[in-house]
Amino acid sequence: MARRSVLSIRIVEGRNLPAKDITGSSDPYCIVKIDNEAIVRTATVWKTLSPFWGEEYEVQLHPTFHSISIYVMDEDALRDLAKKDRNGASDPFVCVSYNGKTQESTVVKKSCYPRWNEAFEFELPDPPAEKLCVEVWDWDLVSKNDFLGKVVVSVQGLRAAGHQEGWFRLHPDTAKAREERRRGSLGSLQLQVRLRDETVLPSHCYQPLVQLLCQEVKAGHQAGGVHLVTLLDETTTAECRQDVAVNLVKLFLGQGLVKEFLDLLFELELAKPCEPNTLFRSNSLASKSMESFLKVTGMQYLHVVLGPTISRVFEEKKYVELDPSKVEIKDVGCSGLHRVQTESEVIEQGRQLLQSYLRELLDTIGKSAPTCPPVIRAAFRQLFQRVGERFPQHQHTQFVAVTSFLCLRFFSPAIMTPKLFHLRETHADARTSRTLLLLAKAVQMVGNMEPAAGRAKEEWLAPLQPALQHGASQMRAFIIQLVGTEEEEKGGEGWPCAPRTAVVKEGLLFVHKTRGKGPLLASTSKKLHFCLTSEALSFSKSPGAERCGSIALANIRAAEKVEEKSFGSCHVMQVVYVDDAGQQETAYLQCKCVNELNQWLSALRKVCGNNPQLLHAYHPGVFRGDKWSCCHQKDRTGPGCGRTRHSITLQDWSDPLQPDVEAQRLFQHLHGLQQPLREKYWQLMEEGGPQNGPRGCGEGPLLPIELRRLFEALQDLERCHRQLPPALLELQT
Repeated sequence: MARRSVLSIRIVEGRNLPAKDITGSSDPYCIVKIDNEAIVRTATVWKTLSPFWGEEYEVQLHPTFHSISIYVMDEDALRDLAKKDRNGASDPFVCVSYNGKTQESTVVKKSCYPRWNEAFEFELPDPPAEKLCVEVWDWDLVSKNDFLGKVVVSVQGLRAAGHQEGWFRLHPDTAKAREERRRGSLGSLQLQVRLRDETVLPSHCYQPLVQLLCQEVKAGHQAGGVHLVTLLDETTTAECRQDVAVNLVKLFLGQGLVKEFLDLLFELELAKPCEPNTLFRSNSLASKSMESFLKVTGMQYLHVVLGPTISRVFEEKKYVELDPSKVEIKDVGCSGLHRVQTESEVIEQGRQLLQSYLRELLDTIGKSAPTCPPVIRAAFRQLFQRVGERFPQHQHTQFVAVTSFLCLRFFSPAIMTPKLFHLRETHADARTSRTLLLLAKAVQMVGNMEPAAGRAKEEWLAPLQPALQHGASQMRAFIIQLVGTEEEEKGGEGWPCAPRTAVVKEGLLFVHKTRGKGPLLASTSKKLHFCLTSEALSFSKSPGAERCGSIALANIRAAEKVEEKSFGSCHVMQVVYVDDAGQQETAYLQCKCVNELNQWLSALRKVCGNNPQLLHAYHPGVFRGDKWSCCHQKDRTGPGCGRTRHSITLQDWSDPLQPDVEAQRLFQHLHGLQQPLREKYWQLMEEGGPQNGPRGCGEGPLLPIELRRLFEALQDLERCHRQLPPALLELQT
């Protein structure tokens, strides 16, 4: 049994943000902090006051976390404590005031992330004074100390609660607050934030529910009845359908029944009244499940197919435009001899470039059928077959059904926003975004298999028609090859098989030298290429070079962040491990940004999550001289002063399947649908005609056995949750 909290965040867009640059614009990005620790950083959107990010994150947290904060920052602006000194830092100290008495902490030199670990005591008068004030100041030797911020604590609330712990945001003084209000609105930020508390039961508790769902999938579609999957589709709201589709896809991947599940969805969707030209264009459970299936199983394939062309577009930064109403006329020439390009020249140049990108991409797609994961090929093969059986007079529809998912729901969205599909680390600038949009539009038109149809809406695409026609022929040949022969590979219809030592994450990291032993500290190189697999964290001088050494995952005891003052950077992590002699060592590795830092930490925590000897405490500082910089302990092997965060991880499409987690999420969804499921069943049966019989007063016993078994399984799970022991209160000293 495991208790956890899962935070889902979608950072959509900002509007009317304040201008922070001298150009009258800003370069905004967002930081998400959990208990004031940066967990996620969006990409920067350059030179705009109304940025669009559209980035989604899912973070697994410990249930005892206190706060979530989302900050909108300008790329040139300052984070955390204000940097008041010319060296880009501050020398902060704290003043604690209560009942007319003040005490001060020591000064932490040159840091925006100070750590004091000091205690203060005040006598409590009767009656007690109302407020305790904690102020942070920047110490200056010559000039006046600078005020950095304050926190005001209600003593009455503190007495009632008995204890308060966590991070508290610093607020400006009264005069500063009035000044901020005079400066006007700070803009708005559109967010979608959801916190989900989960208690995952032992596997055997979910078996009745999982077995029932598997039996329903194996039974397939039977005429004359109402299938349980149909009821689920009809009663799930549009807002929840994406999540339910992901849970079902992952559940059936784990059970080796994803092919049967998707085939059932195709069959049920095709049994509805539908037209060939609108097939799978709605956001039904079938469409959402196939879309989620492609993302879960096909991200590596997507990177292989789209990666080279996307990189070329970003690197060349060429101007591409076909719409006359949006053409920018510019000077061309050399050596002082300039002339203005005509509109037709700009469009022709754009056509040639776009045609070149499209040709390269379609050539790559056309050759990719053998490398497409077998499970994806199997899904498209049965989709192609089912649509052919439903529309025997419209063979063209078979191809459009495949491209409606592959091109319209997979390739094109990734081309338009490569950052969201991990194809790039940053968002495209305005010019590159326009090129990507035109390329995605071209791929969509190729996917429609009738490129000429798009001319009715956008006549300016006419110069691209020959390339689109040729592309449609290439796509048709690719689909024939994709759905052609059945693979006999073992496991081809379930979760894609991966080598036992598959690479989890790799990249260049800077190694900080400290006093200690071990293979990392003995290396002469400051920057090494690290490779994390399911067995070890290894390192070499460069990608593909001979391995210099490795740390077995079984020997890793913790992966945590290092406080900024230790190395002058907030992007350093530490890997605490035991060497071959049983001696505990620590490797300090610097990442290039907060996102890379958290991705490495998340990957390490996931692969080491089952280690039996993980540490419960660690030192966020470094041992220098004769003491730890964080707590001033003089025992190098002494217990840590900070709690480890093994449970904080980032969710990713490539994460291993967790069948119990998916079953728990389906239970939570189905538990609230019991009455809607009953009502929808009777509605569908009555719409089927009088031969199905009336509901009558005894409608309970007349429910189909599958629905009754579902309700019994849900009630059993509800009883298991009610019988759980109460959550323990965790205290930290």
